[in-house]
Amino acid sequence: MSSATHYLADVLKSLAQPTRLKIIDFLRGGERCVCEIFPAIGEEQSNTSRHLAYMQTHGILTRRKDGVKIYYAVKHPEVFAIIDLATAVVKREIEVRSGLINAQERSRP
Repeated sequence: MSSATHYLADVLKSLAQPTRLKIIDFLRGGERCVCEIFPAIGEEQSNTSRHLAYMQTHGILTRRKDGVKIYYAVKHPEVFAIIDLATAVVKREIEVRSGLINAQERSRP
């Protein structure tokens, strides 16, 4: 496997975690301080900081320090498109599965 393929897998893994998805969604509004992020997503500061650092290391987020405050933002707007596309796939799959279940229930005697 090429290093580009490995990096792609790392980027996708960086997004494929519930806490990280909550962080990305919160950052749709723009750059935010860690002090704003962890209460907004309902997680502990230490856990939130670990996920923020992971995503920053893997090129998903940018980090800026201003005095004692640390700010994060989504580095590439395409990240939102990836999340939106995955959300659309999930919604479609739910519809398909729901339709299959409903069809099975209707076919029962």
